[in-house]
Amino acid sequence: MSLYDVVKPLLFALPAEQAHRLGHLALRTAQETRLAAAAADRLAVTDPRLEVEAFGQSFTNPVGVAAGFDKNAEIPAALAALGFGHVEVGGVTAERQPGNPKPRMFRLREDRAIINRLGFNNHGADTIGARLGDTDVDVPVGVNIGKSKSTPLAEAADDYRYSFERTRAGGDYFVVNVSSPNTPGLRELQNREPLERILSTLQDAGASPLLLKLSPDLAPEAVESALDVVNDLGLDGVVATNTSVDRPASLSSPKSVQEGGLSGAPIEDEATAMIRFVAERTDVPVVGVGGVADAAGAYEKIRAGASVVQLYTALVYEGPTIARDINRELLRLLERDGFDSVEAAVGADLS
Repeated sequence: MSLYDVVKPLLFALPAEQAHRLGHLALRTAQETRLAAAAADRLAVTDPRLEVEAFGQSFTNPVGVAAGFDKNAEIPAALAALGFGHVEVGGVTAERQPGNPKPRMFRLREDRAIINRLGFNNHGADTIGARLGDTDVDVPVGVNIGKSKSTPLAEAADDYRYSFERTRAGGDYFVVNVSSPNTPGLRELQNREPLERILSTLQDAGASPLLLKLSPDLAPEAVESALDVVNDLGLDGVVATNTSVDRPASLSSPKSVQEGGLSGAPIEDEATAMIRFVAERTDVPVVGVGGVADAAGAYEKIRAGASVVQLYTALVYEGPTIARDINRELLRLLERDGFDSVEAAVGADLS
């Protein structure tokens, strides 16, 4: 039995957001001590077969932390010490925001899922940018950028640009988030005209590598339209996918009626299908997100076209050894199928 097996019932006895803050405090405390180095020695899986080159970044392994877990860039070094190959912080907005009223995060334990309607609660681009500038992390750090709630949709491009300019010194890549379901009107920015305006404005400001994060709830024709923008503007990658407002019939938790974005096991297959759809229609690298909880799920997304994968919900349910566990098993799966690297397996299932 691991230490997390002992602690988990205590954490799950607390409201989800309170438990999340407590976990953050523990990681932030460890980050400032020798415990982080000790964790890295135990949890890092170092093997050249796991290394990936994508959108100008070098990843020691393909397993990363999705945006939302470290909204304020307080613990990227601690997460790297847990064996993750990259960390995406944010969503960051130009303005400091408290987010939506509490409670706003719910565990669906029966479904191994989470619903959140946090609403881009964060310390704001000025504070987060300064924090990133003072942080030394051994793995690529992505910055997920969203729109401030108070900014009119017509002024969204300038809002995104402000956040990028304040965080550019500390970010290794930048992700445009127009797909969160928890900011009113945000998903309207996925339409071609406003999307082109935001992305072009960021490119003019020097944002690179620049990626677009898609919603799993988009109709196929809307995804194709967004990918046309990605290809036309020469973006560096796509993140597929965000949380979902859909509620699969398979959900059994009484908390499934809560509003917000669903993440975790119930959206795993849908997210993998979206990765495949995207990878078949663009040549840019895909970051696969949605329901990754073990090596089999990560490997399926890689074979569907993801160059790297990210997780969040599985950290809550599986604990801090999950990156090590996935990477160890990925090596076995690669060997089983005759691949000499993760990169060789990317897109293996595409027609």
